[in-house]
Amino acid sequence: MTSISKLPTELPVPVDDGACNHLTSMSLPHLSLASTKGGEINLSSLSGLTVIYIYPMTGRPDTPLPDGWDQIPGARGCTPQSCSFRDYYEELNQFNATVFGLSTQSTVYQQEAAERLHLPFALLSDEGLKLAEALSLPTMEVEGKTLIKRTTLICNNGVIKKVFLSSISA
Repeated sequence: MTSISKLPTELPVPVDDGACNHLTSMSLPHLSLASTKGGEINLSSLSGLTVIYIYPMTGRPDTPLPDGWDQIPGARGCTPQSCSFRDYYEELNQFNATVFGLSTQSTVYQQEAAERLHLPFALLSDEGLKLAEALSLPTMEVEGKTLIKRTTLICNNGVIKKVFLSSISA
């Protein structure tokens, strides 16, 4: 089995297809998403600097990744990405930034990853694809599941100021 925390070499690199060009200057929608810290977070009520890194899915050590996962540009690297945000969390706090990870996985599924990876921030579940639909986020179909492509939103007072299409390299 492939390690979920180590990236294989020669992963395909995502190409910016313009699918996120419309996001800059948009307000986060008035909707609440379940949090691994308990309760729900209303995105429209976020104040100050907020980083929302969106990832397709977190793997588990005891579960194989979907067939062909490594051939999907930008799919591989969700666990290392979460660990990077964890490792730089204190630096982001110096900018008074609130950090959230977000995927379409259920909160119960995300809770395992949050605990195993010792994440100091909440993971949010867009299991119902409410945020994906409200913002027209780019998605992909994998094994019958709709997943959101890897994207990072930098927001200030609920308005998207910058969008990064994240690519993880080995």
